[in-house]
Amino acid sequence: MFSSCADPSSLNGLNWLLCYLTTGKQIDFYWSFLTVLTLLAVTAPVALAFGFGGAMMSRSQHLPLRIIGKTYTAMVRGVPDIVFFLFFVIALDQGIEYFFHVVRCPDWTEPVRNGLEFRVCPQAKVPLNSSAQIWHSLYGFALAVVTFALVFGAFASNVLYGAMQAVPRAQLETAEAYGMNHGQVFRRVLVPQMWVYALPGLSNLWMILIKATPLLFLLGVQDIVYWARELGGAKTSVYAYPHPDWRLYYFLGLLVFYLCMTKISEVVLTRIQARLSHGQATASGEAQRKAAA
Repeated sequence: MFSSCADPSSLNGLNWLLCYLTTGKQIDFYWSFLTVLTLLAVTAPVALAFGFGGAMMSRSQHLPLRIIGKTYTAMVRGVPDIVFFLFFVIALDQGIEYFFHVVRCPDWTEPVRNGLEFRVCPQAKVPLNSSAQIWHSLYGFALAVVTFALVFGAFASNVLYGAMQAVPRAQLETAEAYGMNHGQVFRRVLVPQMWVYALPGLSNLWMILIKATPLLFLLGVQDIVYWARELGGAKTSVYAYPHPDWRLYYFLGLLVFYLCMTKISEVVLTRIQARLSHGQATASGEAQRKAAA
């Protein structure tokens, strides 16, 4: 990065360390923290949307929707995350390419599947082989978001379904007695009331989502764990900056990062819980009333 770092063999001490910490690979390592934070920021609301949709279908009065909602929740929750990640990403990627293959290459005569090989025409590749690297990275990141959202959306669906069931039936019947229709009761009474019951479960899911981000490596995304392993490992003479095995120090840094993320999350979630519990007929709300008295 600096002109003084052009010849690593002439460096020593702090100068060597400064140049080492500013190499292109180290910059990629620093950017990977932003990748993880972006994944969390994007996946959380998308997973919540999947969960809300699954919970609504599970409570639907229509049998087909109810079957779809309950099947989605049970199927995803019943499959180990690592297996789902490895299978779903490949299936989704091949499904997208097969769709474009049918649309863009109708005259293609060769079989798409030849044993274990999956072949589509060059025009059906997503992204195209000629596309810039940024599009390949964004496509891989989008697949990761969808995969994480589907998995954690199934757990969120189960949490939100239980929270909806926990809202006292008497409150819903009172709203109906005042002339509200089913949709108004759902929007004005059920949904606002359910969050106080759902937040503990959603808080746990958020913590699990934070801990699951190293699975990005399985989806082809170069995350912080990938770079910590690569940069911390002992280098050979082919590298410009050989060093002993420093993986312990890199992973200690990741430990601090994840602990800070967890602590910040706990503080924020506790405040949200207190805000939602204010005035509610729950143990937390009763504790607030006693403290105010």
